[in-house]
Order: sequence, then C-alpha cells, then structure tokens
Amino acid sequence: MSFIDAVFQYGFLQKALLTSTMVGILCGVIGCFIILRGMALMGDAISHAVLPGVAISYALGINFFLGAVLTGVLTAIGIGFVSQNSRIKNDISIGIMFTAAFALGIVLITFMKSSTDLYHILFGNVLAVRPSDMWITLGIGMFILSTIYLFYKELLISSFDSTMSAAYGLPIKWIHYFLMTLLTMVTVASLQTVGIVLVVAMLITPAATAYLLTERLWIMLYLAAGFGVISSVIGLYFSFTYNLPSGATIVLVSTFLFIVTFAFSPKHGLLWRTLKSKRKKKALVH
Repeated sequence: MSFIDAVFQYGFLQKALLTSTMVGILCGVIGCFIILRGMALMGDAISHAVLPGVAISYALGINFFLGAVLTGVLTAIGIGFVSQNSRIKNDISIGIMFTAAFALGIVLITFMKSSTDLYHILFGNVLAVRPSDMWITLGIGMFILSTIYLFYKELLISSFDSTMSAAYGLPIKWIHYFLMTLLTMVTVASLQTVGIVLVVAMLITPAATAYLLTERLWIMLYLAAGFGVISSVIGLYFSFTYNLPSGATIVLVSTFLFIVTFAFSPKHGLLWRTLKSKRKKKALVH
C-alpha cells in the first residue's frame, strides 16, 4: 500500500500528518527568531527543561502541557536570574540550569518506572499521536502564529537592534521572556513528533536553511515554515514506509535540505562562493 493510500485509509496517519505539519511550521517560525537572536543554546535548554514538568504531569494525571510550560518558563527565568546576579555568563548558566532540569526529569521518570513513556518523550513517536495531542498542537499553533502576527514589529526590531528597541521604549526583558514562553509551548507541541532530544534540530535547521536564502525576515519566516513542513511530511513518509523512528527521520530530512542549500544557495552557497573566488583569482592573474 502506498503512503498516500494509507493516509486516506488510516486515521492515525491523518493525525500524524496534520500534527507533524503544524510542528514543522511552528518550529520553523520560532526558530527564525531564535537564530537571529543568537539563542540556539537557549532553545536546547528549554527543550530539555520541560522534561521534569512532563514527568510531574504524568504522575499527577494532568495534561503534560501545563507542567512542561511551567518548568520551561521557570528554567528560562532561572537562567536570566543567575546570569544577571553573578559573574556567571549566560551560556554557563544555561548549561547549569538545563542539565539540572533534564537530570531531574530523568530521575522523576525513573521513579515512575515508565521507560516506554520516557523513550517517546525523548525521541518522539508521531505515528502514536492521540486526538488530544493533535488538538493541543493545533491550539498552540494557532495561538503562536496569531501572536507573532500581532507583535511582528516588536519582535522584528528587538531581534535586530536591542539598542533601538530600548530607545523606542520597548520592554526588552518582557519580550525576551515572552519569546521564551512561546519557545516552551513549541517544544511541548513537538514532544510527540520529534521528542525533547531532537526538537532543537527542528527549531534551528529549517530556520538556518532559510537564513541562507534571504535577508528579509518575513520571507525567512515563510521559507523556514516551508522547510519545516517538507521535512515533517517526507520524514513521516520514510518513517511509515520503512518503520523508522519518526523524530530522527524528520531531523535527517531537515539536515539534508540544509546541506543542499548550504552547497547551492545563490548568494551564500559553498559552490557559488568557490566559483566566484576562482573567477576573482583568474581576473587578478590576467
């Protein structure tokens, strides 16, 4: 049976396709702001910091979204507090806080004796998406996309020039923590698809691929979302067809797209830069 026929026939595959598409869009869009602000390590930190919240939510029998967002935001606040009130720099405080949160989450899940759930949380399993997970992902997606649309100018200015943002009277700290909250929500939405360990790849790789192709933020947002969707759909196809881990497959497709763009991008591609360099050398010789 072909993948397309299976999509029309099986409900679980339809949920997986819809969920992975939304995750691809969200990761691509939020990832643009993450890499423009030089916060890739923060994305890694938040993605790992949600684990104890997920574990506590499972233990209490409540939706994991609540616990994950809470611990993600608390970790972001903790990182900022440590770096602002000590000699410890931001990257060091990130390393301390996110590893501590991740370790706490593993210990909590070990106490719960639920290794199967831990595997799915860490590495994702989009083919096992439940209807509730799908609706949560769609709800998060609509909220995040509408929020970015409403506050696009503020995010644009603060991402490129913090000094100008302060001159305009924009609350830079609040914007930072607001973006951290959105990042946490995207991480939660991505749990079933790519898992905690691999979500940072989906946050960074599609956005980095788009960054090589344009210098305009709004075009970058669309391109990154497109690369995220393509990676998710093709990754889901290979995952279903060849019985491969969904999260790892999606990330590998995304990485392949980045490598192709890195090599053949019209302005920043390695091939074109090499050709231009050779032409300049020939022109100097002649």
